[in-house]
Amino acid sequence: MDIPRTVTAALDDRPVSGARCLEAGAGVGNMTGGLLANDAARVYAVTNERDHALTTRRRVGSNVTDRLSVIEADLRSIPLSNDSVDLITAHGLCNVLAPPALSTIADELTRVAAPNCHLVINDYDPLPSDAPIRELFAIENATAELATGRPALTFHPAESLRRLFEGWGWQFNRECTLLDPVPWTANHVTAHADRVSSLGAALPDDMSKPLMAAANRFVTEIGSTSTGRMYSLALCFSD
Repeated sequence: MDIPRTVTAALDDRPVSGARCLEAGAGVGNMTGGLLANDAARVYAVTNERDHALTTRRRVGSNVTDRLSVIEADLRSIPLSNDSVDLITAHGLCNVLAPPALSTIADELTRVAAPNCHLVINDYDPLPSDAPIRELFAIENATAELATGRPALTFHPAESLRRLFEGWGWQFNRECTLLDPVPWTANHVTAHADRVSSLGAALPDDMSKPLMAAANRFVTEIGSTSTGRMYSLALCFSD
């Protein structure tokens, strides 16, 4: 599989070869593929979404199944033992976590981390206030709050995530920029508008229809755009 440049850059200075790795939030398998390509001894790709689990298995191929375990589970209760992994990655995970869930997951990641475990977090800074796509994300969050009681997206500054994990005993190692600006393709924009429609289906029509109409309007107005920054943090845990 093709490994995205953001994944390659984030792993370039990390000791992946021979490591027991946890991908926290498997997504579509990009980081899992990167870890396996860098000779990880074992990768535990954990996700609570069935579609992501299936996609990850399909994308990495059958020739690495002896080194891969795709686990469908909630990251707030990871089915791995204490001190069991040497490297943890969270690629585009934190922006879909509200602060309470993020804190609980940080606790769990720390629990499974072996002494001298490395942690790589790739995520997005808050978007500039004048970025049109920020308004689409605001509509998505408003719809999610009404439908589920929690936001769909929370963009955490790199400094905030660094301080959070330092509070759990992790030591900061480095920060680098992966993308600046971040390209938000037409497919990305449409996917977020579709998320508004999906969330809005649980709401009364008089609430959902204006939100869906606004989201679809932004799809037309935005098209594709490039804005914001994707960063990578690396930390190390010493117990």
